[in-house]
Amino acid sequence: MTSKYMALPKGMSESSFDAAIEKFKKALGAENVMIKDEQVRPYTKVMMAVPTEEHTPSAVITATTVEQVQAVVKICNEHKVPVWTISTGRNFGYGSAAPGRRGQVVLDLRKMNKIIHVDPELCTALVEPGVTYQMLYDYLEENKIPLMLSFSAPSAIAGPLGNTMDRGVGYTPYGEHFMMQCGMEVVMANGDVLRTGMGGVKGDKAWQVFKWGYGPTLDGMFTQANYGICTKMGFWLMPKPPVFKPLEIQFDEDSDISDIVEFIRPLRISQVIPNSVVIAGVLWEASTCNTRRADYTTEPGHTPDAILKQIQKDKHLGAWNVYAALYGTKEQVDVNFKIVQDALKQLGKGRLITEEMAGDTQPFKYRAQLMSGVPNLQEFGLYNWRGGGGSMWFAPVTQARGSECDKQKSLAKKILNKHGLDYVGEFIVGWRDMHHVIDVLYDRSSEEETKRANACFAELLDEFEKEGYAVYRVNTAFQERVAQSYGKVKRDVERKIKRALDPNGILAPGKSGIDI
Repeated sequence: MTSKYMALPKGMSESSFDAAIEKFKKALGAENVMIKDEQVRPYTKVMMAVPTEEHTPSAVITATTVEQVQAVVKICNEHKVPVWTISTGRNFGYGSAAPGRRGQVVLDLRKMNKIIHVDPELCTALVEPGVTYQMLYDYLEENKIPLMLSFSAPSAIAGPLGNTMDRGVGYTPYGEHFMMQCGMEVVMANGDVLRTGMGGVKGDKAWQVFKWGYGPTLDGMFTQANYGICTKMGFWLMPKPPVFKPLEIQFDEDSDISDIVEFIRPLRISQVIPNSVVIAGVLWEASTCNTRRADYTTEPGHTPDAILKQIQKDKHLGAWNVYAALYGTKEQVDVNFKIVQDALKQLGKGRLITEEMAGDTQPFKYRAQLMSGVPNLQEFGLYNWRGGGGSMWFAPVTQARGSECDKQKSLAKKILNKHGLDYVGEFIVGWRDMHHVIDVLYDRSSEEETKRANACFAELLDEFEKEGYAVYRVNTAFQERVAQSYGKVKRDVERKIKRALDPNGILAPGKSGIDI
C-alpha cells in the first residue's frame, strides 16, 4: 500500500500520524504543514555518506510564534511524534536540514526571523532563530550601527542562533560564539517557556548583558542537545575598530605546521593577535577559488604530492596559509604589527602579505571579509574540488602545540589517502586550543566512493580516539558513535536529564547521542 507520506515516525501507523497532522494544521494553519513529496524533498538533502532514506522526514511544519511552538510540542506529546527542530538548516557537512532519524517531523523556524533588538551602546542583539547573518549585517549597515558580526565561513545564509546552539566558531575576536551568547528563551518539552540568566526576572533589563543570573547556569545545557527548543537568543557584538589590518603569512613546506603553531600561540594568548587564526592547507585555499581536481588529474584515488606542489605554484599559495588580523587604534595596530613582524623575523621563514599587497585577490579578500564581519559564500567553492556533493566535516580538537598539530595532520592525511581521498584541512587557533577542521570531500554520486568515504570517516574517528583526540561537532550520521567517545558517566547524566525534561522523548531523539 502506498502512503501519502515519504516516511512515518518509527512505530506509528499512518492513521495515528494522520490525526497528529490534522492537529498541526488546526494549530498552525494548513499552509504551514507540508507532507507532499515536493514540499518535503528539499529537507532530505544530505551530504553525508549514508542513504538519503535514513534521514527522510515524515512532514515539515513551520511556526511563526512562541505560542505556535508550544502548540507543536503539546501535539507531539499527545501523539508521541518525534520532532527535529532547525533554524536555517544550513549546517552543510554536519547534516543540513534533514532530521537525525527517518520519520521525524522537521520543525522549521525560518519564519521566526525578527531582529528583536540591537543596542548600539551596550553592543548587544536579541534575535529569533530564522535571522541569518546576512539579515543582521544588512540591518546594522542600513541603520548605520557601527558593530561587527562573527560567523562561520559560509556565512550569509547561516544564522547566529543555530550556529551558536551547535557551538560553532568564527574568525574575529568574538569568534568563540557560545562565549558571546547572553540569554536564551527556550520552549521546554512540556510547553513551558524558560528564560535563562536574568531573563526570568520580571521587568529585568540585564538579560543581554549579564550571563549568570542566580543559581545553576543552564545555557550550555541546551547547546548540542535536545532538552528544549530555543526561540530567542541574545549575544554580544564587537564595536567596529578604528583600524582593521588583515594579514596573511604563507609557508612553503607541509612540514612547517609545527613551527607555525609555536609562532602563533604566544601571540594569541597575549592577545597581540586577538582573533581566531586560520592555518589553511593548500587544497583548502585552492578549492575555495574554484580549483577542481579534474584540472590537474583524472586518476582515481588521492592527489599526489607532486600535483599539490604544482597547485601551490600555479595559485600562488603556501603549503600553509595563515590568516590573522589586528584591530584597534592606529597606534595599537602599529605596535602589534611590529611585534608580529619581529616574531616572524625570529622564526626565519614565512612570507608576510598585507591587504595593500594582496589587493582584490582571492582567497585573501574573502578571508579579510570573514575577519571583519562581512558575510560571503566564497568557501562553498570547497565542494567543487571533487564534485558530486559529498562533504562531511571531521573536527578534532587539541592543544595549540606544534607537535600535536603535526601529529594530527599526518594521521589524518594517512587515513584519507588510504581511502583514496584528499586531505583538505585547516587549523583554527583559539586562545589555547586548536580546532582541526577537515572537509572529507567525495563524489556522492559514486556508490563506491561513498562507501569509501563512510569507512574513512569511521576510521578517522577510531584512530584519532586511540590517540586521545575527539571531535567537538559531527554530522548526524555519526552522533551516536561520537557520544561514545566521551564516556559512560557523561551519557548516563545526559539520559537522566532527558528523561526528567522530556519523558516522552519527543525532542530530536538521538541528537548528540541523547535518548531517553
